[in-house]
Amino acid sequence: MTANNKISMTQSGLDELREELEKLQVKEPQAIERVTKAREFGDLSENSEYHAAREDLSFIQGRIEELEEMLARVKVIEQKGKKNGHVDIGCEVTISMNGSDNVYTIVGEFEADPLKKRISHDSPLGKALMGKKIGESVEFEAPVGKVQYQIKHIR
Repeated sequence: MTANNKISMTQSGLDELREELEKLQVKEPQAIERVTKAREFGDLSENSEYHAAREDLSFIQGRIEELEEMLARVKVIEQKGKKNGHVDIGCEVTISMNGSDNVYTIVGEFEADPLKKRISHDSPLGKALMGKKIGESVEFEAPVGKVQYQIKHIR
């Protein structure tokens, strides 16, 4: 990732990143204190508490750095799809295949969570849905082959 690349994200995704950063910034001093205390236990080569504390601190500091870099590049996407009837980032889309409905939220790539049915606008299904209207059919290449859905609702 280069510093100039913007990251498309919904406002709720941005809020989640900020919240995670705040929590980690609270944990960081505690992790530093844990390393300091573990160091006092003696021989560092055999001090498992020290090594575990260093790993935790390293993870926290790495994630803070990653989040700060991401937050500096975020471009919040306004949810235009609700207004113009097209699928766009931030929209909730109901799609149907063979009488079975699924509801997905279209989000930026760093917000995607398939278990919560939050799909990236850059995923194969996301790309197929972007810009489409209610009633349109979309077809995309899935691991199981070509799949076709019909768009039923956009919120």
